[in-house]
Amino acid sequence: MTKRPRRPAAARALRPAAPPAGHRPALVRTGTLAALATLLLTASTGQPRLAPAALKPARPPARTAPALHRLVGDGIPGAAALTTRAGFPAARFSAAGVADLRSGRTMGPRDHFRAGSLTKTLVATVVLQLAAEHRLALHDSAAAHLPPGMRVTGPGTRSGLRGVTIRQLLDHTSGLFNYTDDPRLAGQLFGTGFRAHRYDRHTPAELLRTALRHPPAAAPGARYSYSNTNYLVLGLVIQAVTGHPYATEIRRRLLVPAGLHHTSFPGTVPALPRPHGRAYSRIGDRRVDATSLDPSWAGAAGEMVTTLGDLNRFFSALLGGRFLAPRQMAQIRNAQHTGGTYGLGLYATELPCGVTVWGHDGEINGSHARTAATRDGRHVLSYRVNTDTHSAPVPDRAVLTAEFCAGHGGRPAPSRRTDVVPGRHPAD
Repeated sequence: MTKRPRRPAAARALRPAAPPAGHRPALVRTGTLAALATLLLTASTGQPRLAPAALKPARPPARTAPALHRLVGDGIPGAAALTTRAGFPAARFSAAGVADLRSGRTMGPRDHFRAGSLTKTLVATVVLQLAAEHRLALHDSAAAHLPPGMRVTGPGTRSGLRGVTIRQLLDHTSGLFNYTDDPRLAGQLFGTGFRAHRYDRHTPAELLRTALRHPPAAAPGARYSYSNTNYLVLGLVIQAVTGHPYATEIRRRLLVPAGLHHTSFPGTVPALPRPHGRAYSRIGDRRVDATSLDPSWAGAAGEMVTTLGDLNRFFSALLGGRFLAPRQMAQIRNAQHTGGTYGLGLYATELPCGVTVWGHDGEINGSHARTAATRDGRHVLSYRVNTDTHSAPVPDRAVLTAEFCAGHGGRPAPSRRTDVVPGRHPAD
């Protein structure tokens, strides 16, 4: 299903100096522009001359390539990263390995892929917009904002939504059982039943019933416990409050204004848009091509399909203050109820050099992705691999450290989070 991050926190800030909505930064793979500038400067005299100060590098420095190559050396088929940074008109794309093991095609900057729980940040942003519009409040009961007829309690009084607030859904303190941990469903989504059930269709109501059949992980508000059920319910809340499916509201409120033309919510469509590579998952001792599947089981918790460029544009706009007013920006990064682990759909990661970055990660069958950015969204990195953590460990911190710690000294900082996949809880 959709995979998501592990321990997070959250943050938010000013207006970014990132590219404006609708602007797509150029993608430069090599030092072609710098070489051309040098040739032009020396052509008239035959003597090398220093380039004028105006001829600055078009793209950010290449920092992630060694980390990506190490991932491939550890058994991941392919890895790719895209960096956008204020002051550089072009984005830096780096890749290692292959997008397709059969053809040997390399990963491209415009390849589409499944982003898993990165979906959650967009869902949270829309919920906070609705709060700013006074169409709901974060302390409201979640049950009060569900479509008519939706089940809100489980068998007896073991589990239910009546005591759960919107805020508790956003920061994973609701205590609701994670529906992707249901043994039967997990066996179909990630285990040996995947091939037989990869095209099964699921509805949010059905998945919520699955969650409510289980006792809660904790009482509402008692502690952080990551659960895909929380964002499944938030998708239903958006529908009930606006009268439109959550994906429609995300398109209207976020994708169109920010020019995210390559992001979609496929519903039950199993194929990825072109161009795309393959997605690989390991089941038992066999590597399975998991590119095609029905993502309806992930829904608002992680069905999104996107590109590296669109992820960078979204997080730059979000952290730059384009989508949320200052009060909601403070809320989305407020992790006080989770002990600094997770905000309201966004979390912070402190790197070994002392630098803190903000973002989210996501995982689904055959795909793992992550976006991290400085607090103001002026420096953004998105990267992905075409496998999941069932198949190979993905050391996120190494890629983030390579990008954001170059040139920074400082003390080593202990990790405040570990990475989670749907159906798994973060380590304590």
